Amino acid sequence: MNDKLFKHRIPDPIPMGCYSPEDVIFLLKNLNGLMTETDLQTREQIIQSGGHYSEMLPIEYEPTKEYLDLFHRTLQESASKVAQAVGLVAEQILRKNGTKMVLVSLARAGTPIGILIKRYLLEKKGLDLPHYSISIIRGRGIDENALLYILQNHRGAKLQFIDGWTGKGAITRVLSKACAEFNAKYEVEIDDDLAVLADPGHCVKTFGTREDFLIPSACLNSTVSGLVSRTVLRTDLIGETDFHGARFYEELRGVEVSNLFIDSIAKEFKKLDLQNSMFENSYDQAEVSWQGLKSLTNIKETYGIRDINFIKPGIGETTRVLLRRLPERVLVDSIENPNLKHIILLCEDKGVQVEEYPHLTYSCCGIVKQVSR
Repeated sequence: MNDKLFKHRIPDPIPMGCYSPEDVIFLLKNLNGLMTETDLQTREQIIQSGGHYSEMLPIEYEPTKEYLDLFHRTLQESASKVAQAVGLVAEQILRKNGTKMVLVSLARAGTPIGILIKRYLLEKKGLDLPHYSISIIRGRGIDENALLYILQNHRGAKLQFIDGWTGKGAITRVLSKACAEFNAKYEVEIDDDLAVLADPGHCVKTFGTREDFLIPSACLNSTVSGLVSRTVLRTDLIGETDFHGARFYEELRGVEVSNLFIDSIAKEFKKLDLQNSMFENSYDQAEVSWQGLKSLTNIKETYGIRDINFIKPGIGETTRVLLRRLPERVLVDSIENPNLKHIILLCEDKGVQVEEYPHLTYSCCGIVKQVSR
């Protein structure tokens, strides 16, 4: 037995979120009543003056009826496509890892995708795999206590990390560095492979598609992610054996669509008939070129952007900019792109300029407003 792994026993998590525990267990500390949200302007100024985004929570965007209607339409239109991408990535991770595996979603965009992968493997393979959602934070790393908890409770199992999509690949790099440090510290061999539904940035080897298409769960915040906020790491709130923290928006239960999203995609699994040729050997053949990141250098120079982190590429990341940052403008490959209806709607709602930018690697890019020099 590895004594380092069991030196500090990590306590069981307290249930949170609106998903069934059969779908996922959040390894997060409930911060309800311990912190309040910060308005966008203040939060942006703090971040751009050197503060860290993980020490604050944004105010949750309240979608208009028109925007929610668009979410429901998009969900109906894309359910089959999303289900196929889930099936492809699930088959890949099963071939790579075998059946003694724990699914580890990166909160929060990874959580619904992890649930869908779990549901697919249960439906198609009869496999009921454990699934946890844990925190990873750019500039701060992964939640070590969450990893310790999983390893303490699932000895000998392989861990498969899961996220929703890639942008520049920042989290891919954070995960790789964090796993290397964790492995050295605890004398283990966790694989840093990250499985995603969509990889438009060409940042990972395990993916369902590389098309930058609209994943409906990217449209909303907590209401499609189990009513859980983005994760928080503050020393005054998180103790030595605590998990990273998050808010549980119980007051939004009346408008949550988290389980509707899961059920709408999962019912498509019965119709799926994936041919072996669609996914076999794909992991070994997939090239990680980081071509998305390379294309952002031109945008950075064209618009005089001082920090590449102000450019948020892809539909998922652009949506995040519009929902919880101060956007300056949005670049799109084409105004007519049908995947961008919700982006255009959000831009109209918030008065954000939209520009066509030919030859984008992604369908769109959101540019954060520079508020401090």
